[in-house]
Amino acid sequence: LSDSISGSFSTSSHRCHHKQKHCLPIPQCGTLSISPLLFHPHTKGSQIIMDTTQKAVKRQASFCNAITFSNRPIVIYEQVRLKITKKQCCWSGALRLGFTSKDPSRINPDTLPKYACPDLVSQSGFWAKALPEEFANEGNIIAFWVDKKGRVFYRVNDSAAMLFFSGVRTAEPLWALIDVYGLTRGVQLLDSEIIPPDCLRPRSFTAIRRPSLRRDTEDTRLSVSLCDLNLQEDTFHVTATTCPIPQNSLNSQHSHLLPSQLESDLRFHHLRGPHVKILDDQTVARLEHAREERTLVFTSRPLRINETIFVKINKSNAVRTGTLSYGVTSCDPGMLRPSDLPYNPESLVDRKEFWAICRVLVPLQSGDILGFMVNSDGELHLSHNGAGIGMQVCADCSQPLWMFFVLHGAIMQIRLLGSTILAERLGLSTPSSPTSTPNSPTVLCSGVSGPLLSTCGSGPLCSSISGTAPNSPSSLPESPISPSVSGPWGDECTICYENMVDTVIYSCGHMCLCYSCGLKLKKMTNACCPICRRAIKDIIKTYRST
Repeated sequence: LSDSISGSFSTSSHRCHHKQKHCLPIPQCGTLSISPLLFHPHTKGSQIIMDTTQKAVKRQASFCNAITFSNRPIVIYEQVRLKITKKQCCWSGALRLGFTSKDPSRINPDTLPKYACPDLVSQSGFWAKALPEEFANEGNIIAFWVDKKGRVFYRVNDSAAMLFFSGVRTAEPLWALIDVYGLTRGVQLLDSEIIPPDCLRPRSFTAIRRPSLRRDTEDTRLSVSLCDLNLQEDTFHVTATTCPIPQNSLNSQHSHLLPSQLESDLRFHHLRGPHVKILDDQTVARLEHAREERTLVFTSRPLRINETIFVKINKSNAVRTGTLSYGVTSCDPGMLRPSDLPYNPESLVDRKEFWAICRVLVPLQSGDILGFMVNSDGELHLSHNGAGIGMQVCADCSQPLWMFFVLHGAIMQIRLLGSTILAERLGLSTPSSPTSTPNSPTVLCSGVSGPLLSTCGSGPLCSSISGTAPNSPSSLPESPISPSVSGPWGDECTICYENMVDTVIYSCGHMCLCYSCGLKLKKMTNACCPICRRAIKDIIKTYRST
């Protein structure tokens, strides 16, 4: 016989218990000898890979279908200890921990649902809750146990024990339940310990000052508020609030937009503007000041050619105007000081390094995913929720390029999800596509008088800022020519298509304009080269030698 745990699940909303209950640190009492605690070898989620020792498991893909159980019942006051061995930053939520009175050997693995919360906990005999995301870092050791009153406690590393939830029926045998969910990609079971009851002497919870519900962590950390059990507690009165966005739905919505494997080495650089804060292992940037004047953040390392960087809009405010700005620079942020970061990013044009900055013009909402990729031709491509927008700006990819972001307006918080070389997963335009042709208009440029006389929009909407020193190697490309050039003097102006080309653009060195159109273009705000979009510092008229 086997227990079926499929069928309809409760749709009632779960309540969120934000307040942590603290008890005194556990004294180092002698432990009792018990048999090793392992993962159950057969009853596990479809995405779980288990090693031969049955002590380590890893989720091979997705963010769910990774429920596991212990191989034997646990003992009251036995601490189930596990180490987080792998974290994947592209998801929301983290490890779910709890207990079940159902023997895993009698559960058909095919009937296991995707999620422990809320799917399993809505059924009789299952109790679980989400570990707060800030505790789900690689290397952390988590211990959790149940006492004779059915209260579940947990601790992280050597911290004080905290009340997790209550209501567990201890009259029946209990197996440990571990859901390797979301941010948590892999865990390893350590030796469990039985802590005698006399070693657990928590103070009266009523005598402990309740912590404020306000947490100094990212607002989108929903792990505590999404999968808390809606339990009636006779002993404790815990304030609850409703959960705004189910994590499971959020992850399902984004899973098809991301590759199955993401590199997780990309972080935000420690150098940042004073009005922005870096959180969650340097993967989250959050506005910390209403003035929004100095909110520059950089990637921790240069971009790789054809590497796609995925960024999620963690929080936006529809009441405010403005959007996300981004760009690339040859300036190593490690060589800058916080005082070097300007109030207005456009003033970076005064620096000697290469800087290019654009603004996302499509409307952005919380949960949107942006993809950025610089190809071998130096073209920076953008995608939004899987739809390729095309080339936004050109850069000199012969030198290292760091990416940077400027938070302002409606964009309150962003997260670096990771990166991959598989740019085509987001439908990014390739160099052979029409949108990647350098002299074709992009969505970031506004047309003005003349057939192709266009320049980047005024202000920070889309400005290609180049402050490269005139005597630097990148100031003059080795052989700058227009794609339509057929001979040194036999081409027409790329703007009017009437006069002959006789003007060189400084400092990029492209020769694609007549002098008349060059003068008109130079006078425009944020004028940029029609070929490479670099800022025009000057135009130089040339003369034939014959």
